[in-house]
Amino acid sequence: MRGIDNTIMKKNQRRTFARRLRQQQTEAERTLWAGLRNRQLQGVKFRRQQPIGPYIIDFVSFDNKLIVEVDGAHHGEQEIRKRDTDRAEMLRSMGYRVLRFWDNDVLSNTDSVIEEIRQNLE
Repeated sequence: MRGIDNTIMKKNQRRTFARRLRQQQTEAERTLWAGLRNRQLQGVKFRRQQPIGPYIIDFVSFDNKLIVEVDGAHHGEQEIRKRDTDRAEMLRSMGYRVLRFWDNDVLSNTDSVIEEIRQNLE
């Protein structure tokens, strides 16, 4: 997540912050959202920037319990990688499957990323 540790945010703060993130999507998030919105992928409804527990998730299909995260370069830093791992473990314990993609992969291989998401919906 960009620039904030949202585990300390209260529920209403997360909701407000999620709205702001939807308005300020990264280029990679906008690109992926163009392929996921309006049930374009196998008729599956995805939501973007959704609070789940203490986190704000990039994309989620609640019906399929599938989370898709788009990571920028800062996610390569050791401390952030550890937080991402802990976050994914908690989300998995809630019954979600978590897919992570680098933003440069989303931008340069959009069709492949969407295909991998599609395969994980089956």
